[in-house]
Amino acid sequence: MPRHVLVLTTLVLTILASNLALAQSASQSWPNRDVHVLVPQSAGSALDIVTRAVMEQVSPRLGQSIVVENRTGAGNTIAMAAVARAEPDGYTVLANSATHSLVPVTYTTLPFDTFRDLTPIIPLSNTPLVMVVSSSKGYKNVADFVADAKAKRGAMNYSSGGVGSITHLAMEAFRLAAGFEAVHVPFKGAPEALTEVLAGRADFYFSPLPAALPFLQDGKLQALAVSGSNRAIALPDVPTIKEAGYPEATYNFWVGLFLPSKTPALIMDRLYRASEAALQTSVVRERFVRVGADPLPLDRVGFAN
Repeated sequence: MPRHVLVLTTLVLTILASNLALAQSASQSWPNRDVHVLVPQSAGSALDIVTRAVMEQVSPRLGQSIVVENRTGAGNTIAMAAVARAEPDGYTVLANSATHSLVPVTYTTLPFDTFRDLTPIIPLSNTPLVMVVSSSKGYKNVADFVADAKAKRGAMNYSSGGVGSITHLAMEAFRLAAGFEAVHVPFKGAPEALTEVLAGRADFYFSPLPAALPFLQDGKLQALAVSGSNRAIALPDVPTIKEAGYPEATYNFWVGLFLPSKTPALIMDRLYRASEAALQTSVVRERFVRVGADPLPLDRVGFAN
């Protein structure tokens, strides 16, 4: 081999080895500054409530502050894009909902690839959607509601946490399955959509349970059905949408953490372990019971699949 080629090859190998050593060193020292977790929904949403509850317990396990930021808009894709484009160093994390898996089929052009650029780390909870109406409306079950909706021939409206959000898509799945017309009124987040139902300006809404539970408990809202495959632990007497006669509208609303796909494995593993430990604490478990979030015990492989 010519000497100049040998020298060049040695130099390249040295640089690669040096970069690998630096990457391993950075991974092993992670985190040594604040970690930012981006939440694509507004403060007070189920996604926000669950994320903050878990991150409060993850922070001491990582030995660093965790800053939860609400980065809303465009059906969760603004926050998703920000994390997908972030440095893969573990300092920018995405907390997302089941909307994550629907983005590729609801948006034809995106500045990132959902499955290539973002890697699932751990599910935090299964957070049921609950179909709610104002108690003043007088509906007692889904059948009563559907009969009235059909009689009103499109005069009803429903709120959502934004166009393309899971609250929008879950409502459309139910509306189509039940065969009635209604006007969609989107808002920037779940709290705003729920406020419209409480005020009587929106007729119904598929709300994440943590946001709706206090109003269900004080009687301001009536729960007609939950969207998941099973009844919600916090609402054992409320039927699933399948039990109400519309299996096509079944949807499970999970919350989980994601990192940029090129993040070193050591960092991914440490975030997984810290989050898993946080989920086992009595503090998080009790908080989940209070807000109506159900556990979703899956490892990284199970969550990715």
